[in-house]
Formats: sequence, structure tokens, C-alpha cells
Amino acid sequence: MGRIAPLGPAADPVGNTGYAYRATPAMSVRHSLLALLAEEPRHGYGLKAQFERSTAGTWPLNVGQVYTTLARLERDGLAEPTDPDGDASGARQSWRITDLGREALGRWFEEPVALDPPARDELAIKVLLAIAADAESVGPILVRQRAAALERMAELTRHKAKADPMRELPWVLVLDALLLKLEAEVRWLDLVAARLAARGQR
Repeated sequence: MGRIAPLGPAADPVGNTGYAYRATPAMSVRHSLLALLAEEPRHGYGLKAQFERSTAGTWPLNVGQVYTTLARLERDGLAEPTDPDGDASGARQSWRITDLGREALGRWFEEPVALDPPARDELAIKVLLAIAADAESVGPILVRQRAAALERMAELTRHKAKADPMRELPWVLVLDALLLKLEAEVRWLDLVAARLAARGQR
């Protein structure tokens, strides 16, 4: 199974030609771990491995973050060690979800993902600040970003063509989501260019 790189054409996450795909702070590691614990008790490394298998390895999870989150889940009564007398931070300690944890997980699945306020968008911020500084400098930014997005789309399309939806459904769904986001980005870039051109004509 192929895997996308953490970054796009450039390795610089703040460069003009790079396109980054990384986990955002809004991603709920807390509820993701509860969902995995609802299947069966697991230790920290098992949670990390299963999370990455379930999400096609797109958003790698730091094992330290797993144990920190488990400690908070225990503090809040949502998860508990299977061996209360063991070392809760040890690699062999397993965790299970509590009744309160199942209730919290159920609410998470039932509620739509919050879209307001919108997540911080580095590209939108860059374009808006460039417009505020000097509209003439925006054109090259739009051209470079559009080229990077199209290159990334071509890369992901090649991955998708090789993927088997029957055996690799999580991977295919991730590719679908990333491609649709890139299509929306390209359309937005074109719209920005059109609106700037119209403003210049006025």
C-alpha cells in the first residue's frame, strides 16, 4: 500500500510551493483512543498502531501523546487501567473504556464536527495578508500554490489508481478526502484571482 508524504512537493512547511498534510490541533486524539478502547482493551503502543492502521497511516500518532491522553482519560473517569496495581505508564499496561467513556464516545459520534470558528488556514491567511500589503504581490503566490496543488493532486490520483477499495478502504477514503480538498483549494485560488482582476478593472 502506498503512502503520501507528510509534506507535498517541498519539504518546507511554510514555503510557497509546499503543501502540508498533518494532524491539526482540532483532531480529537482523546475520542479516537476511546473509539479504539471500545473495541477491546489495549496498551499504549497497541493504540498507536491501531490508530495508524485505521487511518491508513495518514496522521502518525506520537506514543508520548497516547500515554498523556490516557492519563487524562483516567483522570476524567473515561478509561481505566486493566491492572490498577500495575504501572499505569508502563508499556505492558492495558487500558479499557468505562461506562462514562462509552457515553462520551457516543456523544462524539452523534454530534457534527464543529465548523465554527473555522480552523486556521495558513494559505488563506497568507493570501489575505499579501492582499493587505500589496495586491500586486498576490499573483505569484496564487500561481505557485495552484501549481503545487495540481502536482499533489496528480500524485494522489496515482496512489488512488493503484489502491484496492475492497482491501484498502481507509486509504482510499483518505485519498478521496485529500483530493476533494485540493480541488476546492484550486477553485478558491481561481476565484481569488478572478476577484482581484475584477477589482483591478474597476
